[in-house]
Amino acid sequence: MVRIGAWLTAFLAALLTAGLAAPPAARAADETVDVELVLAVDVSYSMDLDELALQREGYMQAVVSPEFLNALRLGPNGRVALAYVEWAGAGEQKLVVDWTVVEDRESARRFADAIGAAPLRRVYRTSISGAMTFGAALFENNGLRGLRRVIDISGDGTNNQGPLVEPTRDAVTARGITINGLPLLLKAASGSQLDIEQLDVYYEDCVIGGPGAFVIPIHARHEFADAIKTKLVLEVAGVKPPPETTVRYAAATAPRISCTIGERMWLERWGN
Repeated sequence: MVRIGAWLTAFLAALLTAGLAAPPAARAADETVDVELVLAVDVSYSMDLDELALQREGYMQAVVSPEFLNALRLGPNGRVALAYVEWAGAGEQKLVVDWTVVEDRESARRFADAIGAAPLRRVYRTSISGAMTFGAALFENNGLRGLRRVIDISGDGTNNQGPLVEPTRDAVTARGITINGLPLLLKAASGSQLDIEQLDVYYEDCVIGGPGAFVIPIHARHEFADAIKTKLVLEVAGVKPPPETTVRYAAATAPRISCTIGERMWLERWGN
């Protein structure tokens, strides 16, 4: 299996050297961008403070990385729009950084600094469906016109509150929005907890969807920076890596895991 960090550097260099990068188009009055991308980040209590800080730092580093800035050149407009959302239970979503057009190092740094300036927070429960619905609403009347619209969901648990995740995903993707996933498998699942061992499979089968949807699972803390960077580059450039990388795409078959497992585990533990 190829390490995604090494692959990413070589892959971008090859694309740019081959002349596949389109020159930036002139700025349009209606803010046309290559991608409108919602970064939806889990801040539920299953994430400890060190993990929250590590996750946030990973996004801050990724948006100012040479790989990300080079990926901007692969689009016809040479710019993207980013929004940073923190989410937990149903009704617990917060727009931490509003839509920001990123087209160079300076604008990328402004976005990263805005993420870092927000206080860390933790909230109860996990509603992936709530994050999907909230993220989808951000595309409406935002003054942007993206060639693609993507919601990027990172989290360490299954949906256990709010609407069921599978029909919510289907409703969102029916609007032409792609949902990608970054499942965090940093802790061993325990019978006394609400974790599952196959969170990556759950994300593949129940969470992600839409054209080119993919999952990058994270198994260790040292993988955070490379995984987030790779994910952002793929979303911005709209390209697929070779099959030997750790990137996985949406399953074409019936779900291998119950998409209501999170709700069922919560009921068995708490009864409500």
